[in-house]
Amino acid sequence: MRLTTFTDYTVRVLIYLGVHNEEIATVAQIAEAYGISANHLMKVVHHLAKGGYIETARGKGGGMRLGLAPENINLGELVRGAEDNHKFVECSDRNTSGCRIESACVLRGILGQALDAFFRSLDNYTLADLLTSKPKLAKLPATPRKRAS
Repeated sequence: MRLTTFTDYTVRVLIYLGVHNEEIATVAQIAEAYGISANHLMKVVHHLAKGGYIETARGKGGGMRLGLAPENINLGELVRGAEDNHKFVECSDRNTSGCRIESACVLRGILGQALDAFFRSLDNYTLADLLTSKPKLAKLPATPRKRAS
């Protein structure tokens, strides 16, 4: 399974905010730190704010920070919410499938079990688990310096 860029950026935003939990961060800072599109991050930030994962404030001095404690952000739930397509193969959706062997094939069931196992595994982890190397993450050269007040 390959996660979408949206999901990748969703997790990266939360890691950044978890590492810099004492500060308000901006989309521009996170985009610069990771070398990724600020426009794409805007959609991610909107999604995270809507889900209550982050708190945002507009205007001068505005930005974002975690809205939940890292140990309360479950990775399985986060990825399920960010991924809008959990279909490995065309026949995953019986309503739109045009597969000619679907009635005799067991692949859909096998892949469904694999997907369930994937999410069950992610359900065992939280953002706090991704922050166990927080000191190393904070020292990475890609991380921008704190904003001047």
